[in-house]
Amino acid sequence: MMVSSLPIKAQIDLILLSLEAVAQVGSAEILTLAEAMGFKAYLPNRVGLWRLRQLSPLRRGRTGGRKLDMDEARALALICTRLAQQHRQTIRAAIERWQQQTSQGCPPHLDPLLRDYIHRFTSLYQERIANNSSDGTGLAQLALDLLVDLLFSSTPQGARRLWVTLLERTTPVTPSLSLVEPEPVPTPAPELPILFPHSDV
Repeated sequence: MMVSSLPIKAQIDLILLSLEAVAQVGSAEILTLAEAMGFKAYLPNRVGLWRLRQLSPLRRGRTGGRKLDMDEARALALICTRLAQQHRQTIRAAIERWQQQTSQGCPPHLDPLLRDYIHRFTSLYQERIANNSSDGTGLAQLALDLLVDLLFSSTPQGARRLWVTLLERTTPVTPSLSLVEPEPVPTPAPELPILFPHSDV
């Protein structure tokens, strides 16, 4: 499964899922950071955080079709970046283990650190994502791909990199994934007749 072409709200939720799995980040840490960064208005408590994450079209029991507004999206992206920076050592260690396994021609799950990460990510994904049709191999690759996103997000320019990546991956085309509910497309307004073709009013 590819993260590309998913709505920003789905991408951010998956990044948070990856942070939960690799660094065992919990809601308390997210909320504490949100308050310190001045985002308490968007994330006042656990319920507020849950509601924002439930906006992802991938989520089981999603709360409806409300869109994640731009300020909420930016706040969550900045929080993801700060979390990645705080847990950079753990993320980097996982990436290095992956590189070692690849160079030796070994599958990632043979490494204990990567095996635990992939297992936690898969468990969280299967618990929270609706109509999950991805197999273990696909989820393992998704988990590893998200690690790369976290590594880039943990750099000094991580916030800009993450935001650009989120925007580049978002397309107006409905993702071709059976587990993703299509985004509502507004009906175009009818063209108004030109009542005064020669008037400057």
